[in-house]
Amino acid sequence: MENNLKNELETAINLARNAGEIILEIYKTDFDVEQKFSKDNFSEPVTIADKQSSELIVNGLRETFPFDGILSEEEKDNQLQRLSRERVWIIDPIDGTQGFVEKAGDFAVQIGLTIKGVAVLGVVFQPTIKRLYYAVKDEGCFLIDNNLPAKKLQVSDKITFSEITLAVSRSHRSSRMEKLNEEFGFKGEFPHGSVGLKVGILAQQQADIYIHLSPRTKLWDTAAPQIILEEAGGKMTDLFGDEIRYDISDVQNYNGVLASNGFCHQSAVEKLRPLLTKFGRVKVIS
Repeated sequence: MENNLKNELETAINLARNAGEIILEIYKTDFDVEQKFSKDNFSEPVTIADKQSSELIVNGLRETFPFDGILSEEEKDNQLQRLSRERVWIIDPIDGTQGFVEKAGDFAVQIGLTIKGVAVLGVVFQPTIKRLYYAVKDEGCFLIDNNLPAKKLQVSDKITFSEITLAVSRSHRSSRMEKLNEEFGFKGEFPHGSVGLKVGILAQQQADIYIHLSPRTKLWDTAAPQIILEEAGGKMTDLFGDEIRYDISDVQNYNGVLASNGFCHQSAVEKLRPLLTKFGRVKVIS
């Protein structure tokens, strides 16, 4: 590994694991669930575990890298400061809070580092089974499964949709996804919570593509997973095939997310285009 990001990776891994311990302690209890509302009045669950995980990670990063910008789902976004920094950490303290609330186990801590708006380092940690994915740009994607030796991951090379498995959200199902599945004719589905964990199953070749039609994911949902997928040989863009940038003021991924093994990516973009038109989706320029 290049020495210039070795400390960053070690710090992110340690913070993710430590946050995971806090999360698991709360997971065992009868914790309260609050609702937080977005600017369009869309509600999402939030718990004390989200907040304590965020506090631990943010404080740890500020202490170790005081000159970096930080964006966390559970902290107020200081846009002026964030956009003035070349290096920005992007954190989802619990990705898949619904899975945490339901005690389904499929939630993760996500810590990503971006430089000049591009994801260059990512850590995704699933505390319930001690599964940790990590990647640094140009260094490959690795999995540490329950403290076993790190294993390098590589996506599949499938191209034909009838041979491809679609990673789908376990708790968010829409009629549009049914229509999409029908149009593509996928071989099957792999349901899972958390964007990061879905990307992990792509990297492990348990699925080959993930299509998130909703405009509701945020930068912290995709930053760490993107570099993990890319370093496993895959690709992540918006639904229109365009780059996801992390140096923008609005943190919402209005144009959805398309993650794949890379081999089927362009074909998926082209097949999606008429469907998106049918769904009334037009490219949002932010």
